[in-house]
Amino acid sequence: MKFYTLNSATKFFAILKRMDINLFNIIQSLTSDFTTISERLNLTSSFTLCSKYIQNTDSIAIEGSNHYFSIEKITDEAPGVRTFRLKFKEEREGEDFHFKAGQFGEYSAFGEGESTFCIASSPTRKGYIECTFRQAGRVTTGLSRLETGATIGFRGPFGNTFPLDEWKGKNLLFIAGGIALPPMRCVIWNALDLRENFNDVTIIYGAKSVADLVYKEELREWDNRPDVRLVTTVDPGGETPDWKGQVGFVPSVLEAVAPDSDNTVAIVCGPPVMIKFTFPVLEKLGFKDEDIYTTLENRMKCGVGKCGRCNVGKLYVCKDGPVFTKAQLNNMPSEY
Repeated sequence: MKFYTLNSATKFFAILKRMDINLFNIIQSLTSDFTTISERLNLTSSFTLCSKYIQNTDSIAIEGSNHYFSIEKITDEAPGVRTFRLKFKEEREGEDFHFKAGQFGEYSAFGEGESTFCIASSPTRKGYIECTFRQAGRVTTGLSRLETGATIGFRGPFGNTFPLDEWKGKNLLFIAGGIALPPMRCVIWNALDLRENFNDVTIIYGAKSVADLVYKEELREWDNRPDVRLVTTVDPGGETPDWKGQVGFVPSVLEAVAPDSDNTVAIVCGPPVMIKFTFPVLEKLGFKDEDIYTTLENRMKCGVGKCGRCNVGKLYVCKDGPVFTKAQLNNMPSEY
């Protein structure tokens, strides 16, 4: 990590960042006369805040982690939900880009701001990344208006990771609900691309309705694989006449499936209410707290632990997470 001492001008940009004014938008206008992406990247690389301050209060630490992507492919997953496949503007930069399953980034819609999403593609797939988002606010609305070929900004990757190396030789149980499948999709494909490293793979995924299921093509692909056990479910009332999956809430379906907890790691991603009722079922099935993993992605904004929006007790989700074990959650304030 490189550290720089900022002069008054760049301190000004750091202050704007704290005020939720998007740096990419400013830099885009400052560099509008430049003719190459590489020139822009050279200028922008020193504007990202780092995860800690230097002791001298007149200096701020920053790191270069800004990237420009073009949208290569857009997939409409569900009502209001889209997946972008993002290709690096410069191929050489893509070759040098590395991330691990569980990490996230800050995605910029120029003129609108930044929004935080996990990287939904596997690090085993090179040359591009993917993100999936639901249109909900100003930035995601701006992103949803973009078409194939458009340019977006990216800061990252940030955060900790799922410890796949520690899971070698274990069974993997994935439990996801709704739009929370994207962070798990990254881990699933990572594991399937290295299938020889793991034993049984079980995926339990539910959504409010059939229409709300995301990654429908990949669900069919996983269902057809002999080395994956896939169980899909929709909430009561969300089924269609031709629905062949389960009908019921994820915790109830999990209890009915009753996966063996012996030598098994459980990864849970979903709405808070789903996670709340899933944990007791896992406990009933014999899972230990240190073998249950989840992600907390609430209110992340800056990505480096400085804006304070994502603090959970003494921890910052963006810096200390977003991946936590249930054993770690037990030491957090009760509201989480």
